[in-house]
Amino acid sequence: MNPGLAVVAPGLHSTIQDFGRRGYQSSGVPVCGPLDRIGLTLANGLVGNAAGEAALEILVQGPALEVAAGSARLALVGNQGGLSIEGGSTRTIPPGQSVRVVRGDRVRVGPLGAVSCAYLAVEGGFAVPLCFGSAATYTRGAFGGLHGRAIALGDVLPLHRDEVEPRAELGLAEDFELGLDRPIRVVLGPQQDHFTEEAVETLLSAEFNISAQADRMGFRLDGPRLAHRGDYNIVSDGIVAGAIQVPGSGQPIVLLADAQTTGGYPKIATVISADLPLIGRRKPGTAVRFSALNQAEAEIVRRSQEQWLKRQIAGLRPVNERPALDLAALYAANLIDGVVDAVGGP
Repeated sequence: MNPGLAVVAPGLHSTIQDFGRRGYQSSGVPVCGPLDRIGLTLANGLVGNAAGEAALEILVQGPALEVAAGSARLALVGNQGGLSIEGGSTRTIPPGQSVRVVRGDRVRVGPLGAVSCAYLAVEGGFAVPLCFGSAATYTRGAFGGLHGRAIALGDVLPLHRDEVEPRAELGLAEDFELGLDRPIRVVLGPQQDHFTEEAVETLLSAEFNISAQADRMGFRLDGPRLAHRGDYNIVSDGIVAGAIQVPGSGQPIVLLADAQTTGGYPKIATVISADLPLIGRRKPGTAVRFSALNQAEAEIVRRSQEQWLKRQIAGLRPVNERPALDLAALYAANLIDGVVDAVGGP
């Protein structure tokens, strides 16, 4: 049997993503890639992959996967509950730690808790064909990843490696900081002049909430209306991830990984690239606040973040996996017989 992870339960929406495809936006092809570039990078680092290797992006509710043959090494970053592994014994591996699994082991990723996305990396990566130079899944276009769609019951996710060697497993040196209460930093524009001064002030002072109309393409925000100076239509121009469009409703839309390549609504601001993971990992109903930087400051922040990521990967530490507690054996044992009264004697 070929190496792979068989999908026992698909979860809500899990897709294969790498750093995305660049250089094709002029032809109408979105970049795609991860909502949380940091989570993807750290998960890959834990299993020894390059930062942008294809991994499984998991949204809201995780899948259950079974090792179909051989062995594999996995690591999950983003989920607050970690991995539950059922095989010779049941064990829980915390997030931010690698683990070796073998044929027949069943790996479950539970609800993600406070975050919207998590990343499951496998040593060597997923063996899916590249489309426009990338393994990233674009479900609206039905290409990339595994058949251009989210994983489904009965799929087998192919792996590049059929065996991985036992070794000391690795863990993050510090807890993965989610930043769910941090303001999202933006550079104003490129069509700031299409909005009233009050609209810009409101964007930078008010609290918004991510609405139920949220997916990989973008998050619509609920909050105070942002007023245009005049018409809310412009000649369509280029879109980048992080652009904040404001249609006629006055309710902003933050465009994300699967954003279209052009758009005809004015953009009041653009989320800086370093903060795209911060908003990408937030769930509907989560509060969002914005603060402004200039372009030079945004570039400094991104360079600093890249240096921090390199330090995190360099600082990965070996972890001693504790023996699993066999609850079935524990419950079956006679733990009551022979107990004595410590005060009055037997």
